[in-house]
Amino acid sequence: MFYEPRLGHGLPYDPFKAIIAPRPIGWISTVDPEGRANLAPYSFFNAVHSRPPMIAFTSESMKHSAANAIATGEFVFNLCTRPLFDAMNISSDTFPGGVSEFEAAGLATAPSRIVKAPRVAASPAALECRVVHSMRFHDVDGNALEGWMIIGQVVGVHIDDAYLRDGRFDTAAAQPLARCGYRDYATVTELFEALRPTDGGAYQPGQRDR
Repeated sequence: MFYEPRLGHGLPYDPFKAIIAPRPIGWISTVDPEGRANLAPYSFFNAVHSRPPMIAFTSESMKHSAANAIATGEFVFNLCTRPLFDAMNISSDTFPGGVSEFEAAGLATAPSRIVKAPRVAASPAALECRVVHSMRFHDVDGNALEGWMIIGQVVGVHIDDAYLRDGRFDTAAAQPLARCGYRDYATVTELFEALRPTDGGAYQPGQRDR
């Protein structure tokens, strides 16, 4: 089939998010200008630069996380894992401003080192970020949309030592969650390795990229 999104897809369910999958979950913690903590998951999230490291999340309306990040210039990404799914799901609910999703989801907080927003204490890794860009989306006709993108530079990295193996973060052991289409999720539990042609030399099974 082929369809133009502006004309509709004719299917009972929109396939767009199922095609762009799996997507990392950006579990974003912030504080508002009054210092009240907020926590929410975003499935439109990813790393966007490596030197320096930068990550981005998008909100399809000006929700608390985006508003707080823009107002304070800071946010934290908390790695969401399979054991934390239920808490993440609770934090996706719509709560009034000032209500702590940490408390609603029964999550303990941990202090950050550089930014004010707290971390999810049980998360295997967290990235403290300072906002470097925020932008409102426009469509091809130049019409302003409700969606916003927030890009943050990573200024601090927290890693639970239990997930470090031979100097590498053990992704499979952490069991990161990913969002797929509809109400579907995936868990990373198995990896395979392949060297790039630019890595040099023939690939040897078990050879590891440093």
